[in-house]
Amino acid sequence: MSVFPQPRTSSIGPILDVDREASCLEIEGLSLAYGDKPALRGLALRVPRHRVTAFIGPSGCGKSTLLRALNRLHDLNEEVRHEGRILLEGQDIHAPEVAVAELRRRVGMVFQVPNPFPMSIYDNVAFGLRLLGGMRRRQMDDVVEWALTSAALWHEVKDRLRASAWSLSGGQQQRLVIARTLAVRPEVLLLDEPASALDPISTLKIEELIRNLKSQLTLVLVTHNMQQAARVSDYTAFLQEGELVEYGPTDDLFTNPRLRRTENYITGRMA
Repeated sequence: MSVFPQPRTSSIGPILDVDREASCLEIEGLSLAYGDKPALRGLALRVPRHRVTAFIGPSGCGKSTLLRALNRLHDLNEEVRHEGRILLEGQDIHAPEVAVAELRRRVGMVFQVPNPFPMSIYDNVAFGLRLLGGMRRRQMDDVVEWALTSAALWHEVKDRLRASAWSLSGGQQQRLVIARTLAVRPEVLLLDEPASALDPISTLKIEELIRNLKSQLTLVLVTHNMQQAARVSDYTAFLQEGELVEYGPTDDLFTNPRLRRTENYITGRMA
């Protein structure tokens, strides 16, 4: 018996009306398993460029697993196996010629709990730039300012760039991590519940930041908060038990879902 069983039901709108020229990421028949335990089943969807796409669904449905697959964070787990393809701007991210380090520069990720490095605010943002090399100090200063400004943090920290990143509040630390990711100019930003550990005011700042950033790059957001998905995303994918149930423009999915399973979830009639 295959460790990758076919989805039990067909999803609605897996490809959507996003053609290949408008899509940044394309997922084709993606199945993934931890050992003999399937986690994703035959997913197919296109993620539009310069838009916010949200993944919603109950705990354990595969949202974060799918997000991590988009920049190969499962590579270090020898138990993980997958079938299907993930294309970034038309290129298979698992192709032999793809360097994982470069892929993760192009597809950055921000996690649920802020993880600033134990160094100054400036050095956190400059960390990836120094790894890339070839940048003069003046140019690096400009990029650090640009990244902090893009993350809506510059005016709060510009007078204490040499202070420890750990001296910042939780919400500021999360925006610092976003600035650190932006500094290396990714094409895609993956956000795994970036505001779930924050207070309401910090959450609103993160949401405003997400809306503003889509003019610069493509964003993919995992959230348990359906109100948040409705507020910030352009497209929403509903996952359940590793399957893509329904995918479409956020307004349509929340106000006029095409499947009863989706309606039951967003109205709270199922866990």
